Amino acid sequence: MNLARFGNIPINYATLANELKGYLSPKDKIAALEKQQLLIRLKKGVFVVAPEISHIEISRELIANHLYGPSYISLETALSFHRLIPERVYSVQSVTTKRAKQYNTPLGIFDYRTVPENYFSIGIQQKKSESKSIFLIASPEKAVCDLIVLSNGLRLQSVKAMKVYLLDNMRIDFTEKEDWNTEIIRECMAVGKKKTELSHLLNLLEKHE
Repeated sequence: MNLARFGNIPINYATLANELKGYLSPKDKIAALEKQQLLIRLKKGVFVVAPEISHIEISRELIANHLYGPSYISLETALSFHRLIPERVYSVQSVTTKRAKQYNTPLGIFDYRTVPENYFSIGIQQKKSESKSIFLIASPEKAVCDLIVLSNGLRLQSVKAMKVYLLDNMRIDFTEKEDWNTEIIRECMAVGKKKTELSHLLNLLEKHE
């Protein structure tokens, strides 16, 4: 048994069973490893190897990408990662092209919100976690756009209202980032919803520059 070779990447039941085919009952062995907390069940048929075996820290961002996809980290989770908001976000928030979903796992809650495919692909970055794992995350600009587009009932009819919402309500610290890529905002405006609100965001960021 060499489960360490899977590192901190989620693996499905079939892959695990094949790895444990030397046992009389791979199913019972998987159950035993899960009971010993050496395998962590993320959802039905999907597991991640515990750090005690892999010797690699689990990356919740990487888990989120693999648990339900295609998806990327966004919203408050991305804003926290980019150090634009002070609060630590306890659920991992992602955006997907599939239907909305939530998983309650031993590693925390993983939330997924839905956007159209032509909007989804804008402004995605690759970043590295503390465990050196590569994952997909919204750029700061796309994370703010996602926040606006996916907030139900949000109607901001002026640049001033947008500023109050982002600075006072969301506590976004614009001083943490000097070079905002406003082209990403324009791309989101071209294909996404809430064009009026996104135009106010664009004006706000251009004034900030």
